[in-house]
Amino acid sequence: GLSVPQQRIIAQTYRRLLPEETEKLVRDSFHECRLTGLIIWTNQAKLPGEENRRRIFDYYLRNKSFVNNWDLVDTSCPGIVGNYLLNKDKDRSILYELAQENHLWSQRIAMVSTLAFIRKNQFQDTFQIAERLLSHRHDLIHKAVGWMLREVGKKNPDALEEFLHDHAGRFPRTALRYAIERFDPARRKYYLDL
Repeated sequence: GLSVPQQRIIAQTYRRLLPEETEKLVRDSFHECRLTGLIIWTNQAKLPGEENRRRIFDYYLRNKSFVNNWDLVDTSCPGIVGNYLLNKDKDRSILYELAQENHLWSQRIAMVSTLAFIRKNQFQDTFQIAERLLSHRHDLIHKAVGWMLREVGKKNPDALEEFLHDHAGRFPRTALRYAIERFDPARRKYYLDL
């Protein structure tokens, strides 16, 4: 029954909690405990040090089955997974593995983690993962795909339009609506009529 602001205060209070102790929260049966633990890890992943970020990244992936709701995914994966993989020299194949898993939340982690790349004008992984997930049957994946594409459009409208030009006919309606939300009415109608 705690609000998210209350959980953020608790996470800040326990910001130095060891990852193995935080893992107990992430594995808890209560959603609020899991979210608080993930906020702690997200905050810890911002601290300097490659080894620190790698450790939080490893804990996160080991516990991804407990990251089992859209808000848990969206709050944590850009800051933990995305930021860890942000360096272009890092192997990002884990995102493609997650996208291929037959697990809704792993697939959403793969898509939403690319938000960290989008913020740095790196769109290739977003487009490739979106393309793989376009035929997904679940609305929560459609929303994630559309949301990430809309974020690309905020940074580079031409890149989004090029992707839409190639794939708009395959888009689930929800994903398309999210992706084109910021377009002018005439442009939105053009894509919706394809």
